[in-house]
Amino acid sequence: MQALPERWQVSAPELIAETFSSRIWKVTREDGSPAIVKDLKPFDDVADELRGEHFLAWRRGEGAVRLLGRDGNRMLLEYAGDRLLSQHLAERGDDAATAIAAELLARLLSPSQHPAPPDLQPLRERYASLFRAAKADRDAGRHGLYVDAADIAERLLSNPHDVRPLHGDLHHDNILFGPRGWLAIDPKGVLGAPGFDAANMFYNPLDRDDLCLDPPRIAHMAEVFGKTLGQSPRAILDHALAYGCLSAAWHREDKNAVDENRELAVAEAVRMVRAKL
Repeated sequence: MQALPERWQVSAPELIAETFSSRIWKVTREDGSPAIVKDLKPFDDVADELRGEHFLAWRRGEGAVRLLGRDGNRMLLEYAGDRLLSQHLAERGDDAATAIAAELLARLLSPSQHPAPPDLQPLRERYASLFRAAKADRDAGRHGLYVDAADIAERLLSNPHDVRPLHGDLHHDNILFGPRGWLAIDPKGVLGAPGFDAANMFYNPLDRDDLCLDPPRIAHMAEVFGKTLGQSPRAILDHALAYGCLSAAWHREDKNAVDENRELAVAEAVRMVRAKL
């Protein structure tokens, strides 16, 4: 690890995680409290992470970790804790986890007196891969989930319920409990309708298809997030279906058929519940 800026006044770096996009170090601040250094790697979507940094700076700790400093592609972040919402789900149940996520989502979407960052990614731009997948299917004479989801996404984008800065990647492993309670980490920094931030929750945890494919769970989550956002459960499921097929389209572009098919299976379950509402 390169030397950290002296102005951060941190020491004892310990590598605690490494992903395709970053290395995560736990460090000690001058007062003895922990903090996190997120060291971004050079990769294709680094702009996502940098927009996320601007989102954190804008939130100023409301619902999300505080951004304490930046040095190039390294961020000094508040320590959010080490208890993941997925762990809470395993111990306390899915309904308890959903309630926490809904409360946190409301905090993330609460008004700010500060102007929003100017470089957040418009939701239409984020949906580009879904629109490409749908066009490929249409051109091949296929009318399936990608086409249906793209039509829904187009409708949502053309008539947004509201447009706000969004976290962009809210799920059970991006929500942690620590000294300040439940906080979100790793935002992407998106601009669009709030329903998008509820959508990824339907596809998580990734190793719990027993939950993600369960119609009563899907319906319950749609009701909870609908109340949180002041929308109908069907509107929430519109966002969930569109998002799931977007995620599947990303996997298709990565030639990851296993994860593509998994996302499409959950999206189909969402579509079935949505059709009954």
